Amino acid sequence: MLVLSSPSGAGKTSISRRLLELDDSLSLSISATTRPRRPAETEGEHYFFVSAARFEEMVKTGALFEHAMVFGNQYGTPREPVEEALDAGRDVLFDIDWQGTQQVAEKARDDLVSVFILPPSTEELERRLHSRAQDSDEVVRGRMAKAADEMSHWAEYDYIIINHDLEQSVAQVEAILTAERLKRERRVGLRDFVEGLRIGR
Repeated sequence: MLVLSSPSGAGKTSISRRLLELDDSLSLSISATTRPRRPAETEGEHYFFVSAARFEEMVKTGALFEHAMVFGNQYGTPREPVEEALDAGRDVLFDIDWQGTQQVAEKARDDLVSVFILPPSTEELERRLHSRAQDSDEVVRGRMAKAADEMSHWAEYDYIIINHDLEQSVAQVEAILTAERLKRERRVGLRDFVEGLRIGR
């Protein structure tokens, strides 16, 4: 499970999209949310849009891997699709915040790789938020205020990337993914392979 977190506007969603285009072994974990659907968003592709009552039911029945309240809306990761992808031998990419990352780490630390994306500067973060033209000035101010708190959790992550340039940041996450996949404990069948080499098979 590969987690990417960042303050809103620092680039995790852009990096995630590029990684998914480049890596066929990576599946995106689609979150459920109680927030209204934006005009360009598609149900089941960007999010699963659910009512507050349905979300609470998912929390109570343990159907979510993690969940958090963000800017007044609930977000959570449905457990079943993640487990199905992992069982099929695929890696799963999570685009979640630090609260969600902590919950996933409590449940599956050994199978989790976490990456925190930082903006190159506060000014650039604010510029990116305004350039998206999705949110009002008031919402942007709220996101900027929250960014300082979010960035204070950087030390809880395995890797830190400062997103000066999208393609460079994507290449750095690809390098992390490659290295983590090559770790001895993640190489399924490696013990038998080496034993075969030793006896001349």
